[in-house]
Amino acid sequence: MPDFGYDVKLAVTVDGVKKEEMPTSPMSQDGKYYEVKVSCGSSKTEGLWDYNAWRLNLDYIESNSKCNLKFTSSMTKDQYDEYIKSGVALRRNTYRGKNITDLWKSQKLYEQIKDGTFADIYVGDYIISNTTNVFGTKITWIIADLDNYWYTGAPSLERHHATIIPLLALSNCQINSEVTTTGGYYSSEIVQKEAETENDSNGKVLETLKSAFTKYIEPDFHDHIISYKSWLSDSVDSITKKSSSANWYDRQVDLMSEANVYGTTVWGSSAYDVGIDNQQYAIFQLKPELRNSSGKGTVYGYWLKDVFNDKAFVYSDYTGKAGASYYTNTPLGLRPRFLID
Repeated sequence: MPDFGYDVKLAVTVDGVKKEEMPTSPMSQDGKYYEVKVSCGSSKTEGLWDYNAWRLNLDYIESNSKCNLKFTSSMTKDQYDEYIKSGVALRRNTYRGKNITDLWKSQKLYEQIKDGTFADIYVGDYIISNTTNVFGTKITWIIADLDNYWYTGAPSLERHHATIIPLLALSNCQINSEVTTTGGYYSSEIVQKEAETENDSNGKVLETLKSAFTKYIEPDFHDHIISYKSWLSDSVDSITKKSSSANWYDRQVDLMSEANVYGTTVWGSSAYDVGIDNQQYAIFQLKPELRNSSGKGTVYGYWLKDVFNDKAFVYSDYTGKAGASYYTNTPLGLRPRFLID
């Protein structure tokens, strides 16, 4: 029995028979699923059964409370799946901010993603890496959203996943070394260039997506990084100066879009800039201060993947506002996103 620390007494019945222990699995011996009802009598204590984590959660706990747990093997697989979906929705709409580094190190994180329960995973939970960023600090990876790219792409992505972003920028970067957006986002140097470069004017190391993937992302998540298809801009019209075409490309890591960060387009030039990145990540809905800060006083700006015109890309400014810069060779933060399972 779980220890709630308040001498809470639990009475358990399974299909009408009193038991000393709760079932350890949601599936009964006859192949059905247990429906769980919790009642805590006249006390203020409130109990709720978490089907995803398969455990009892208690609120307003009073000493000497007694809660009855009634397990009945009466649910079909479809009914059980509805409970799981509700639990995932709760996790997507709840900011917890828990350190889940141990869950990651034990590999249980991936088990809970793959089975779709996200049992002990909530938006805002974070992993502290052993890898350091270019600024010399250990990287903190955040759960930005859960299953938010489900049924996107061509072919459709139909794997449970968590969307990961770094709490702070991994490094500095530039979109192109020249002031141009020719070829859109997909043809830009930050996407296509293999290695990092050195900025001669100020000595800053400028990462590309490929170098950041090799140095920071792959060492931490290995073969759990999902490959998928994303619709990315690949040309800019010389007259309208807007993104004018896009195609499906194999991707593992990309910059975020304006919609991912702000929930809308602000400076982005056209729908070709957005593609499947057309919704705001749950982390920025629940904790908007994390759009441009660590939540603890550190603020910074970083590049986004949207084209503004033939010379400018969009960025998220350190002040919290959306921006567009004609200096695509300006060093700003590199804050990519990727999916794991």
